[in-house]
Amino acid sequence: MDILDLDKEYWDNRYKNRETGWDIGYASPALIEYAEMVIPKEASILIPGCGNAYEAKALLDKGFKNITLLDIAPTLVNQVQKEFGETAPIRIICEDFFEHGEKYDYILEQTFFCALDPILREKYSNKMADLLHPHGILAGLLFNRAFESAGPPFGGNKTEYQRLFQVAFDILKMENCFNSIPQRQGSELFIALRKK
Repeated sequence: MDILDLDKEYWDNRYKNRETGWDIGYASPALIEYAEMVIPKEASILIPGCGNAYEAKALLDKGFKNITLLDIAPTLVNQVQKEFGETAPIRIICEDFFEHGEKYDYILEQTFFCALDPILREKYSNKMADLLHPHGILAGLLFNRAFESAGPPFGGNKTEYQRLFQVAFDILKMENCFNSIPQRQGSELFIALRKK
């Protein structure tokens, strides 16, 4: 099976043409509530496939200061950089996730996993573990459903995710998300995975 051509050009065109149906227009409540309860304010946080960076804006408002945003689409990255301005205590990097090489305490997952061709899922899991400090945490939301149309987004289920992540991570939490946004209620899992 060939990997779908979901490359930089594909995602850049989606932003240029405003074809961003995944964009909910605000930060995911589940991610922000988790961060407030669990993540120390000084922890280093990566948000890959950051999109319009609503989570980063909300985290900055809550006092988090060590946030790195990563996205492959230059049009989007330029727009986000303009919105934050030069002085924001945040880094915005235009780069392929699989080529990124820094280390973080926490990585927040929000509609990035589901945007990747499922053939890349094992590579995603390994790369996430590689980007985390020892015992670092990958936390966020994964779809717990199948989609009728060809992706992205691509769905999945808890059993599949447990098999995928248990190699490199201890699964601290993988359960139905109680505070999903209304349109995704009942179709998301909240995950917290600690690097082994």
